[in-house]
This record gives sequence, C-alpha cells and structure tokens, in this order.
Amino acid sequence: MRGAKELNIWLLTVTFLAVNLDFFVLLLFLLKKFSVRQVVVGYLSGVVLLLVASFLAGKVLAQFLPEWLLGVLGVLPIYMALHDEDDDDKAELTTAHGTWQVLATYLAVCAGCNLSIFLPVVAGESVAVFGRALLYLGALTILVVFLVKAVERQATVTKLIDRYGEWLMKLCYIGVGLYVFYDSGLVTHLLTPLVKLS
Repeated sequence: MRGAKELNIWLLTVTFLAVNLDFFVLLLFLLKKFSVRQVVVGYLSGVVLLLVASFLAGKVLAQFLPEWLLGVLGVLPIYMALHDEDDDDKAELTTAHGTWQVLATYLAVCAGCNLSIFLPVVAGESVAVFGRALLYLGALTILVVFLVKAVERQATVTKLIDRYGEWLMKLCYIGVGLYVFYDSGLVTHLLTPLVKLS
C-alpha cells in the first residue's frame, strides 16, 4: 500500500491462513479421495485465480479513488469476522476429474471471503510486489497441502481446528481489517483535521 516497496510476509501469511482455515479441514477429506498432485493443482489454481481477481479489482478501484480512501475496504474483513454465515451449506460439487473437483470445491467454499479479504490487502500494490506475493502464497499453498497430508491421521489437529478455528479466523480478519485502515493512510487522513483543530 502507501509507497509499499517490500512484501509484507506477516500480513500475507496471517491473511492466507485466516481465509483458508475452514478449507484446511476440507483438505483432510479431499486428500483421502484424490492424489496429492490433484489436490495441489486444484487448490493452487483456485488461490491464484482469486488473488489475480482481487488484484485486478484493486487496480480498477485505484484508478478512480485516492489511496487513502481504499483503506475503507478494511471494513470487508471486519464484516466477514462479525458476520455469521452458515458454512454447513457448502456446495457438494462432483466432477469426473479430481483436480477440477478440488478447484470447484475451493471456489464454492472460499471465493467470497477470499475476494473480500485479499482485495484490501493487495489493492494499491505494484505489479512487482503482487508478483512476489503470488509466488509466496503459491509456495505456501503447496506447503499447506503437504502439512495437512502429514497430519491427516491425527485427530487432535482436527479437533483443535473444529474447536478454536472459527474464533482464530475471526480475530485474524479483524486484525487484517485494522491493518488495512492504518496502512492505506485512512487513519492518518481522518486524524489530520482533528490534530489541526487541537
């Protein structure tokens, strides 16, 4: 964002983990049904598709709005944290090919929240920074698949995610939203008139 030249690894990592936390549980089931290669390709395709869509949407908005005003997009992750939606109605999508089924499942489960959360995070970034972010998140996606594969037989992990995952995800969403408010210059822009008055 504001003059950003470097990749914010921490923000990207926390955002990625927060928006994909519910999908990690589905990965446990997808890895039992399909090969690791099919899951990696399907999941990675979905992540790249949604990140590129978020980046392009951010670029379009940046043409018409000042950068500080893009900070208002920080409301989206906070809304996602406070808005309870029924995740029990996840679409049951079936196709003949495992890769396509993983991709379709990921888009059905995660498209809305990924676009809402990543749009404010990548809005205003340069193509070079976004390219590095895409490579980093692509590598993180692949790593996650292998980590989930390694722990798929451990019921303790699944129980922890089931018990605390939703609250952790909400906390991360709120943190991302507040960071976007600050990093875009929105907070500074709004506080400047108040400082001048005092």
